[in-house]
Amino acid sequence: MDALDTFKAAQKEGWAHFAPLELMTTIPAARLVKFAGVRSGQRVLDVGCGTGVVAITAARMGAQVNGLDLTPELLERARHNSQVAGVNVDWREGDAEKLPFGDGTFDAVVSQFGHMFAPRPAVAIAEMLRVLKPGGTIAFSTWPPELFTGRMFKLVSGYMPPPPPGVSPPPQWGDQNIVRERLGNAVKDIAFERATMQAPALSPQHYRVTMERTAGPVVKLVENLSANQAPKLAAFRQEFDTLAAEYFGDNILRMEFLMTRATKN
Repeated sequence: MDALDTFKAAQKEGWAHFAPLELMTTIPAARLVKFAGVRSGQRVLDVGCGTGVVAITAARMGAQVNGLDLTPELLERARHNSQVAGVNVDWREGDAEKLPFGDGTFDAVVSQFGHMFAPRPAVAIAEMLRVLKPGGTIAFSTWPPELFTGRMFKLVSGYMPPPPPGVSPPPQWGDQNIVRERLGNAVKDIAFERATMQAPALSPQHYRVTMERTAGPVVKLVENLSANQAPKLAAFRQEFDTLAAEYFGDNILRMEFLMTRATKN
């Protein structure tokens, strides 16, 4: 495998443990579906669908939904969730940088904290726009770089080996100026809205332990450092706890996110 394939394989493995976090992302999923204006009868693609919280929410509204993710373990959970919810979703294992759909297939293409982890933003957004019909809606939720989750991913990257050339930091997708630049003149009527996701936790340390067991990049970092870099791992944990404490109170860690919506020309 080349460096990019190796990077994606590590992502695929790291995110396999994400399922417990669906309880936190379920309410924001409804916010995104509403923000995107999803309606009954529309064809909708959820990119980086994870355990299916956005896709299932859209399907319950009567949309015809495809959900795509890189990680088979999450798709297995998504299938279970859709069966419990009593809705039909076409789940596909696949890469956001190479969507297995024809041009102009969907009325809406959405992503909740998913496509932002595709290593090459220009490739991912080109694919999402390619499969979207003219006049269709693209909408996604991302983490701003200056707020907790964006700062957390920057902290994690500082303790990891550098990514392959051309790989962009995921929180750049939370910068409105960068989003406008990446969407370019392929869209019109760009709109932004911020909302807050609340994560229950008993302490900043409690939240960190949850992240170490579930969040792909944090899972891989702890895996890498646990072998023979105990002092470095301890330093990371101390920095994480200090950061999390800034956003923690009343047993809630507050994570503000950015939603973007635009119409394809």
